[in-house]
Amino acid sequence: MKHRQTDIALRDIEELRTFRALPRPVYGHALGLPNRAIGQRHCHPWAQLSYAARGVIEVITDTARYMAPPLHAIWIPAGAPHAVHSFAGTEIRSLYIQPTALAEAAGACRVVEVTPLLRELIRTFSGYPAEYDEASAHGRLVGVLLDQLACAPEADLALPWPGDPRLRTICRALEAQLDSDKRLLDHALELGVSEKTLSRLFLQQTGLTFRAWRQRLRILAALPMLERGDRVTDVAVVCGYDSMSAFIAAFRAFTGVTPGDMFPRGSS
Repeated sequence: MKHRQTDIALRDIEELRTFRALPRPVYGHALGLPNRAIGQRHCHPWAQLSYAARGVIEVITDTARYMAPPLHAIWIPAGAPHAVHSFAGTEIRSLYIQPTALAEAAGACRVVEVTPLLRELIRTFSGYPAEYDEASAHGRLVGVLLDQLACAPEADLALPWPGDPRLRTICRALEAQLDSDKRLLDHALELGVSEKTLSRLFLQQTGLTFRAWRQRLRILAALPMLERGDRVTDVAVVCGYDSMSAFIAAFRAFTGVTPGDMFPRGSS
């Protein structure tokens, strides 16, 4: 199965590379370009909105990792190299947009909130023919869709990824062991560099302190676990928290809601 999925991904990437022009300013037919995660690095000449209708999507770029739980989407600007990963049970709806159709097609990747109106617009648009009549009601709905995308609130669900090889070594180790309690000093001793140097680099390259970066990593890593229905207590332990209350407090401080509010099934 793994080889078959790899073959599908390679075919999809090749299709994306050869699909040089969209038939309309916005393209997103359910049976058109693949609505599946492509885990290999690729890019295309149009912007992409990957929406998690169900499940959790992760987009990885050279400088950050972006996570979209349900009712969120990841905006990927035209020409940006990226890879898309999804977790079990994820249902992806992708929109592909000509850069000239929306100013937001430029700039950086980001996670946006999908409002109830935007969700219904995406769902409705996915059933349109590829070459919809731009002068009809279809075209007018697309105009509303673009307006809603332009004003979609941004969600702070990104993890900046440093460029320094020493910091990347630390980040990969933390990612592999979410409950690690190693201090920055411990990492510094292993790498033969001063703690002060690593602390300065963390802040310089990610905008976060070491502790803040590790906490953000843990919260984002918890999202797919909570989405699949894992108990909050179990997720808290895996992510390195001493108690469920400490995890819930950290989750609320970062996302603005509790795990149970974001994932009702995972609150049991």
